[in-house]
Amino acid sequence: MSTPAIQSALQQLQSLATQAAGSAAQGQASTSAASSAFGGELQAAIQRINRLQQAASARGEAFQSGDPNVALNDVMVDMQKASVAFQMGVQVRNRLVGAYKEVMNMQV
Repeated sequence: MSTPAIQSALQQLQSLATQAAGSAAQGQASTSAASSAFGGELQAAIQRINRLQQAASARGEAFQSGDPNVALNDVMVDMQKASVAFQMGVQVRNRLVGAYKEVMNMQV
């Protein structure tokens, strides 16, 4: 995933966090809907990262066991994809924690 794509994803997460903070003032029902949508997207992203890591691991094990249908370059590409996805997940988590701390420090 390229840097502009990561920045775009982070901007979308920030806008969702802003919307969730704004909807808290509008009422509890809209907040729970935004929360569940955001939570669902976050869970789906974590599952995608997990699937990438599992696929890379399985392909690596197949290569190590001598499977003639698995090339080294395919293993390396899958491992890099999984690594980049994981790093993006870590960065998103860091941004979410930062946004949470910022919201918690706001005076009401």
